[in-house]
Amino acid sequence: MTLILSNDDIDRLLTMADYVDILEDANRELIAGRGLVRQRTDSLAPTKTPGAIYGLKSADGVAPKFGTAAVRINSDIITYPEVGGVKRRVKVPAAPNKRWVGLVLLFSTETGEPLAIFPDGNMQRMRVGATNGLGAKYLARQDARTAAIIGSGFQAGAQLMAIAAVRGIERVRCFSPSRENRESFCREWSEKLNLDVTPAATGEEAVKGAEIVACSTSSLGHVFFERWLEPGMLVSSIKLAEIEPAAVNRSDLVFIHNHEHKAKALETSDLPDMKDISGLDGEVSKAIGFAKLPTLLDLISGRLKGRTSDAQTTCFLNNMGTGYQFAACGAVAYRRAKERGLGHELPTDWFTEDVHP
Repeated sequence: MTLILSNDDIDRLLTMADYVDILEDANRELIAGRGLVRQRTDSLAPTKTPGAIYGLKSADGVAPKFGTAAVRINSDIITYPEVGGVKRRVKVPAAPNKRWVGLVLLFSTETGEPLAIFPDGNMQRMRVGATNGLGAKYLARQDARTAAIIGSGFQAGAQLMAIAAVRGIERVRCFSPSRENRESFCREWSEKLNLDVTPAATGEEAVKGAEIVACSTSSLGHVFFERWLEPGMLVSSIKLAEIEPAAVNRSDLVFIHNHEHKAKALETSDLPDMKDISGLDGEVSKAIGFAKLPTLLDLISGRLKGRTSDAQTTCFLNNMGTGYQFAACGAVAYRRAKERGLGHELPTDWFTEDVHP
């Protein structure tokens, strides 16, 4: 039987601490050369929605240690509104009942059969958070007690969970351009994590005196700047453009997630001009010498050391996620779901065939 899981099921099955442990273990398989990652592909085309484009995104990976392979697929209506003078990338919930479309297909590497199908949403944000959590595990001060979050959206909560999972933080300050959003975020996460989470009126106010700063926005421009950098601080991001290159270059230690600079993009000939909405990732990549930067695998393997002094400024750039992460995390979620009787079973014959493909 093939298991159908919901986002709520996924959240019941895996905690942030689980994701951190699973991804650290999975990365060791990549270090040994046994896991496979395929570069993400974005196929972009016009859509009838005004001011938007259509995107079909896919990424996959094979995790033999976990006995699984996964394909992540997103079918998106993408807009680029301007908020506070900065372009942002925003997916519109255009599917029926105002919903988004993202699926993970989990396969067995022993039989080839589809083991599970589930939405990508909650696992997607948790594996992003856990990846930055691993960065913090190796690059943040051991005695870090104050964190700052720039952003108050879906991804920001996962960043805060990840920081709390690897360090004993006690205080958090949050800034986002919307006062209502940042205040709501602080109320929610103060209660969820039993932490002192307070709003800040500016980004500079939020990061002042923080040992860990997590940028977690939809901005296509910079949200953290060199003048804010302080000794002992770890600054992390979920996309290259969030941190000003001068801040990256001034840091004592800089690591990236991997060397996938950007997704492979396929575009129709009549796609609207993308130049003004492409963001600053390309410029940032050149400015920081992206191709020569060490990766998270260098940290986990011990090939390179992480923080060795409380005074060091460190930087972790989570530039690109992988389908491989869904194969590893999906495997653990699937096995726990079977043990606990979660999800809905459908006949596997519905997803297989008796005709040679």
